[in-house]
Amino acid sequence: MPLLSHLSELRRRLVIAAIAIALAGVAGFALSDAVIAAAAAPLARVHGPSMTSLNFTRLGEAFDLRFKIAMTLGIVIAAPVWIWQAWAFLVPGLTSRERRIGVAFVCAAVPLFLGGVGFGWMIVPQIVGLLAGFAPQGSTTILTAGQYFDFLLKLVVGVGLSFVSPLAVIALNAVGVLSARTIIRGWRVALVVIVIFSATVTPPSDLMSMLIIALPLCVLYAASAAWAWAHDRRTARRAASAV
Repeated sequence: MPLLSHLSELRRRLVIAAIAIALAGVAGFALSDAVIAAAAAPLARVHGPSMTSLNFTRLGEAFDLRFKIAMTLGIVIAAPVWIWQAWAFLVPGLTSRERRIGVAFVCAAVPLFLGGVGFGWMIVPQIVGLLAGFAPQGSTTILTAGQYFDFLLKLVVGVGLSFVSPLAVIALNAVGVLSARTIIRGWRVALVVIVIFSATVTPPSDLMSMLIIALPLCVLYAASAAWAWAHDRRTARRAASAV
């Protein structure tokens, strides 16, 4: 395709993805009350030496928070659409075998992303309870809504995206770019990347939460390495039988 045709196709795919996210964001805005209540629930359950409350420090902060929640929910709810649009844009440049691999990639990426988001949401109460429990006796932990939800959304969406990352390793192996031997030998680098990522999306003082995120990612990396090893063995057997 000519360059202008590629740009036109890219624009069309981006418009479709943006419309899907916007429509899902409208539903997310309607659900923002429920999300705020669910996210604030761990604060209400904090028992111990401190009282914890969620506060809005300026007049427009409540609307800004609802808009941020709506856009985040829009990205999550519309994940099947924008992941498919990204794949559909790449289809013309791939071989038929690579297209089949891409379809499998998209079908696996959506549930992995949603599962990662759900996992991130599940560990929020433990992180909040642990960190709020360090406040001294008789004190009050006053949180601004913006800061609290920035932390929460970064954690939830970050974990969701990290759960998709092993698929990239599998896809690179499937198209012959990355061998299983290279993946297995690179476990030290992968471990460092996983630890750095887990430390980034969790509070600096919370080692337990970092481990809770890092361990599933290590399992996913090991699973991707095992898949790549099995795939390389099948490919080698096919090549030997063809000769």
